[in-house]
Amino acid sequence: MNAHDPGEVSLQARNVSFDWTQTPLHWMPEEPVASHTVSALNLLLPEGERWFCATYTEALPLIADAKLREDVLGFIGQETMHAETHNVVLYEYLDAHGVDPRPFAAHAEYLMRKVLGPRPALSAKAQKQQLVSRIALIGAIEHMTAFLGDYALNSRWDEFDGDASMIDLYRWHGAEEVEHRNVAHDVAMYFGVGYVRRNISMLVGFLGFIVLMLRGTRYIVQQDPTMRNRGYIALCLGWRSAMRRGSLPSFAQMTKGVARYLKPSYTPDDEGSTAQAVAYLAKSPAARAAL
Repeated sequence: MNAHDPGEVSLQARNVSFDWTQTPLHWMPEEPVASHTVSALNLLLPEGERWFCATYTEALPLIADAKLREDVLGFIGQETMHAETHNVVLYEYLDAHGVDPRPFAAHAEYLMRKVLGPRPALSAKAQKQQLVSRIALIGAIEHMTAFLGDYALNSRWDEFDGDASMIDLYRWHGAEEVEHRNVAHDVAMYFGVGYVRRNISMLVGFLGFIVLMLRGTRYIVQQDPTMRNRGYIALCLGWRSAMRRGSLPSFAQMTKGVARYLKPSYTPDDEGSTAQAVAYLAKSPAARAAL
């Protein structure tokens, strides 16, 4: 541990709020594709975060380790706040700009609650295995959110004249993802998720994330009257251009992030800096206002 590392931190939910009345739809004015890509996260995050919380609430009675239980409770508190904060963005930001989030949000709800939800009709043993499969998938997804959180903390969005509230939203969220980056992996290890199952979960999670982000971005682009309706190939080319300019994380950064998870020696400690995360949370306008 270096002199600036705060060591283990107690996970706490921060009751943040944001004012979206002055935030334009293209919150990076010259980067509409990048703006819509990052905004598409809001179509997925509310139900995704609720799914995390529901799964861990189901798993909590099976966790005997007191420290891990404390971490899981802190994780649930933070993720609950993430879900509700991004849910507000759907209506006070996207809907206010003429982008109706309801059909996509309904699809996300079906995916998280029905496709990936618990299966009470199964035997008790099969239910336990299905729970462990969900825990393995959450471990993989939380690795992605950790390195995306680190990207947000170090992003160049300010150089693109990004809206201050939108940047703070993603840096606050990203900082908390870095702050609690060990929890999902620790839970997966506690429930006996092995190397092969862990990595299959990552490949499924990463491919699913890319597909959903592509669909979500196109969904917003289609409702933006200032943009041409783009097919998926054209949108991928738009992503590539934005990545080259630095307004989105590059495919190389994403694949390297996934590759780190595939290593037998993987540890979440290598994703981001707790010191940087805590330092940002100490100065975040929204987090400071929540004190």
